[in-house]
Amino acid sequence: MASGLAATIINIAAMAAAFPIYLHFLGYERYGVWLVLTTVLSFAQLGDLGIGQAIMKLVAEEYGRKDIEAIQQYVATAMIILLVGGTVVMIAILGFKTQIIAAFNLSDNNAKIVSWLLPFIGILSIYVFIVQALNATLSGLGRMDLANYTQSLGRCVAVIVSAILLYSGRSIESLLIGNAFSYVFIHIVSLIYISRIAHIRFLRIENLDTQRGKCLLRFGGAILGGTIISMLGSPFIKLMLSRYAGVATIPVYEIAFSASMQIRGLIEAGLRALMPEISRIGANMTRYAKDRISQISRHAMKIIFFFGIPMYLAMLILATPLLQIWLGAKFIQTIPFVFRIMLVATFINLLGVPSYYFLLGMGHVRDVFVARSITWLTSMALLTTVALNTNHLSVTIVSLCLAFSWSLSSTYLIWRFRCAMRIYGKKVSSIEEPMFDIIHK
Repeated sequence: MASGLAATIINIAAMAAAFPIYLHFLGYERYGVWLVLTTVLSFAQLGDLGIGQAIMKLVAEEYGRKDIEAIQQYVATAMIILLVGGTVVMIAILGFKTQIIAAFNLSDNNAKIVSWLLPFIGILSIYVFIVQALNATLSGLGRMDLANYTQSLGRCVAVIVSAILLYSGRSIESLLIGNAFSYVFIHIVSLIYISRIAHIRFLRIENLDTQRGKCLLRFGGAILGGTIISMLGSPFIKLMLSRYAGVATIPVYEIAFSASMQIRGLIEAGLRALMPEISRIGANMTRYAKDRISQISRHAMKIIFFFGIPMYLAMLILATPLLQIWLGAKFIQTIPFVFRIMLVATFINLLGVPSYYFLLGMGHVRDVFVARSITWLTSMALLTTVALNTNHLSVTIVSLCLAFSWSLSSTYLIWRFRCAMRIYGKKVSSIEEPMFDIIHK
């Protein structure tokens, strides 16, 4: 938990530095154009095919068995799958470049900037897949602390490089270059740590394995379904804001959303290791495993209530002065109210996080898919209804829609986790009772 908390604090510091710098040099409209580009990069994550989460889980299982060969096969096979998926995504981005630009209703000057940078976004998306797979491998090897620190420091690299380039007179391309340097940093550091832990050889052709690929795609497929819904949801919100409220409102949404998610991340950081841990514990169908999972679940909820509620209350009260200090001259009056709504929404979402990780660790990926579908399909349906009936949207309406949809999905996750534990308990009983009878005789 300590490493996750420290990494989240680093992320918050990086974000706190980034927004004022970007807004100072670019302004709300030009920074909104960059967020349009990051929206395209978010869509590109569909080419991941859910492999990242699958690698973390499967590598954790094999590392528990000390089967380095199996780990090598999983990682090498995943790399090939990701290269193919990333290439398809890049071709799609280039092929639909005109339609992508038209969808955001940009001015001519902004459209030219997006058109110029889109090919580079496509290339970056392929590289991102590989880097994320390596970082997931590091987490699966039991060093999620190092994976968290590496990602957080990578974000710092992005902000520092971008700031230097912006100060030197460059424009939006500074942020693209900064992000590229960030992923190069994560790539190199992840490789160094992995080689020290397991001495994995990635570039051996004999590591490619069809059966391992099927396992990755089987688990990743359900994750992909949820990812597709999630990746459609956030870009859809930005697209709707761009069309019905103007591109300058996107940074307002992004500031409120990102800041509240970072606050949520201070608590969620301590829960990220639950998935590989539950995978290892749940593999043994024993009463001890069931009791241990229940104990961890109760502890996770205590963390949320004992630490989360005071922190969120403090942020709700101090939202306005903190945002004024943070954003300085770029502060506008609408941000604190939207931020407060987002805080409530993210706390509701946080209540379902332990159940989310438990269900993943226990292999109930379909429930995770349904929960993500509830979140984003509900919010998209509500926003579409409001936009079509009023021909107008605001960031406040977006925040309220997210709060409502997260309430539904968190309720569903908690319910499904309880159902899964009842089923797990019955399986344990069916295994242990015959063994007890044999021993007793």
